[in-house]
Amino acid sequence: MPARGPRDGISSMIGLPAIAAVVLQVGILVTLLESGRQRNVAAAINALVALTVSLLPWALGLVTAFAVDWVLPLWLAVAGLLHAIGMLGPYDSVNWWDHVTHFVSASLFAALVHAAVVVGYAGTASFGTIAAATILFTFAGGLFWELAELIARELGERFDIDPVLVHYGWGDTLLDLGFDLVGAAAVVVIDLRVFVPVAEQVIGPIRRLVLWSTAAVVAGIVLLALGISGLRIGR
Repeated sequence: MPARGPRDGISSMIGLPAIAAVVLQVGILVTLLESGRQRNVAAAINALVALTVSLLPWALGLVTAFAVDWVLPLWLAVAGLLHAIGMLGPYDSVNWWDHVTHFVSASLFAALVHAAVVVGYAGTASFGTIAAATILFTFAGGLFWELAELIARELGERFDIDPVLVHYGWGDTLLDLGFDLVGAAAVVVIDLRVFVPVAEQVIGPIRRLVLWSTAAVVAGIVLLALGISGLRIGR
């Protein structure tokens, strides 16, 4: 088999779905420009991060032989656009916007985790183990995000600046985590393996990635919780 090159990395991302992903990425760019026009720093930062993340698969395909099909950039662009637009107002004015965004983002995260576990522990993990790992890791990721929102709010209040992430209260946090679990459960129920080909390209480091990612998320949750406590005590 001939060696793969950078051109092979982008060949599977060409087509109508890829065009749809580009359209959505342009939408994120427009949201970024609108955030700048409104001088909404928090919204601009979130839109910039969303655009950067959605472009990462294209960048990998251009500079390496890592092949990523259209699903990942399209899904990233959908989640990124929902979040970027939400920061401009819908999070406050449309009560379902946050729930839809969490479902889309959590299901993407869960699908990536699911693929990593399936590939990393192929033949050694049962369906129940894979399902449990996917749901638990997605929940941990969601909890990390909610704690990040909390610490962003605390920093904003302490230094009198607009927080980059907005926390809407404990009731909203519980709903967010609930929709995160719904997204993860949907991935598990249909046994979504759309990202397995991506994971198979890095099968060697997958087990270490799962292990270290788990440790990083747990450590991050602990550090964020301690940071929130410290900020509140320091007031």
